[in-house]
Amino acid sequence: MKETGKPRQYCHPERSEGSPQPSVVGSVHYSLLPTPHSLRVLTLLGSLVLGASACSQDIARSQCVVSRVVDGDTFYCEDGTKVRLIGIDSPELDQGIVATAAQTALAEMIPDSSSVWLERDVAPIDRYGRTLAYVWAGEILVNERMLERGWAVLFTIPPNVRYVDRFREAEIRARQGGKGLWESGGFDCAPQAHRRGEC
Repeated sequence: MKETGKPRQYCHPERSEGSPQPSVVGSVHYSLLPTPHSLRVLTLLGSLVLGASACSQDIARSQCVVSRVVDGDTFYCEDGTKVRLIGIDSPELDQGIVATAAQTALAEMIPDSSSVWLERDVAPIDRYGRTLAYVWAGEILVNERMLERGWAVLFTIPPNVRYVDRFREAEIRARQGGKGLWESGGFDCAPQAHRRGEC
């Protein structure tokens, strides 16, 4: 994988040269008096403060050239890196036709030799040594697309929860709309339940 530098996000505009300073008489700062203009400014500042944590975070991404899709939530990069998509769970290969359908869906989204971006969260690797990532194919968040098309179910393992709300909504839309495997009862035995031998 080709590592890239962390993209910087500039959140605080610098004061331009010659900008007016607050007028001060004694201890009174007239720029802070509750005029309509200042209230609008304070509202804007409040919005900036609420978004400060997002602005201050650098999100590292690395590039991957897909070599082989294993199943509906796992694939290999050409450099040998094995990638597990964060936040989703697709049928296991021994679940038969439903697993093949999910595998095919992912392979169509990220075909062999295509370039994708891997976005990491807090925990970068799972206990099996797989790279955990949010996978971007252009502007498409592949993890989310697999959920909203009904080829995967939500599978959240903290601390990797950056997009959990988006993923939950995508699964709900797919389930209510009977998309993908939801239409045929493909999740009657959920992947996690299958791994536990419950079905």
